[in-house]
Amino acid sequence: MGTAAATGVWGRAEQQDFRSRVRGTLLGAAVGDALGAPVDALSLEEIRGAHGAEGLTDPAPAHGRRGAVTAVTQLTLFTVDGLIRAQVRRDTGAWHPPTDLHRAYRRWAATQSDWGPDERRKEDGWLAREEWLYSRRDPSRACLTGLGDDLMGTLDTPKNPDERGAEAAVRSAPFGLLVGWEPQLVLQLAVECAVQTHGHPTAYLAAGAHTVIVHGLARGESLDGAIQRCLALLATRPGHQPVTGALRHALGAVRQGMPTPARVEELVADGTAEGVLAAAVYCALVCEDIRHGLRLAVNHGGASAACGALCGALLGALHGETALPPGWLTELEGRPTVLEIADDFAMEMTQGPALHGPALSSPGWLARYPRA
Repeated sequence: MGTAAATGVWGRAEQQDFRSRVRGTLLGAAVGDALGAPVDALSLEEIRGAHGAEGLTDPAPAHGRRGAVTAVTQLTLFTVDGLIRAQVRRDTGAWHPPTDLHRAYRRWAATQSDWGPDERRKEDGWLAREEWLYSRRDPSRACLTGLGDDLMGTLDTPKNPDERGAEAAVRSAPFGLLVGWEPQLVLQLAVECAVQTHGHPTAYLAAGAHTVIVHGLARGESLDGAIQRCLALLATRPGHQPVTGALRHALGAVRQGMPTPARVEELVADGTAEGVLAAAVYCALVCEDIRHGLRLAVNHGGASAACGALCGALLGALHGETALPPGWLTELEGRPTVLEIADDFAMEMTQGPALHGPALSSPGWLARYPRA
């Protein structure tokens, strides 16, 4: 994987492995989000009262159906859309991915206020025409206000500078799938896009941390190795201590015996981004089986959907799509869309020049991902 990403020459086996990890990351995040959605606002006692002594063990109804996802999955899909569009626009000489991601997030913001797709806006591409994405699923105030106008937040002038929630971290997993990029560049891009809604260093560095860990896993590293690389990169960033401290706390918790919901709640702490990320990392470390990892990630009194999504992305990137529970995938809302954009991303990253290079362009691809 590392050689193919570095040289741009992909063999068939390498392409298949990469596609499996891309699918695993996006499906894993969506499944974790959907599993946590029904219990997101409940205490552990309330979860057990509703679902039994073991808590929630299988998908339950939320938003009127089983397998329903929340706004963080919607935003994650628009992250992928923005990354593909950035690659397509690179041919024109216009190369500023944070701007392309901001445009993608603004397309998501339109789904939160419009009744449905506007077929006249061909420049929106195919994802914004998916009608199921127009269901409003508890978007955070920070995401709505941060993306409520055309002014893009930057590191110098971030949107919502006091916002410490985990939503920016959850939507940042796709940046980690840029396996041809160096880790420090992936970290920088994730940070620059996180500040468009979450301007506190804890929130945007947690987003960068999640991205770097996914990046290591997508390149074939071990989970522990990816975490260690992440800690080394974060140590150079001002204000990193809350995030690196939380991740080290998660590593220490692994050695404290059998995993319990109480330990997860301790890591989540007050529910800010670094704690939710640390809890997700802990669940991925102690439960390599995705089903058990996700159950641990959502059965606590914290941000269950966000923690489940973060953990699902990590385990999906580590193991690939075949490790995901088939029964849970069957009920997942929007699964065809997730698979379609995952495969488009994998194709763009491995065959982009053949789709829209200077010598050859596919009209169908440019209709799906317009340069405009």
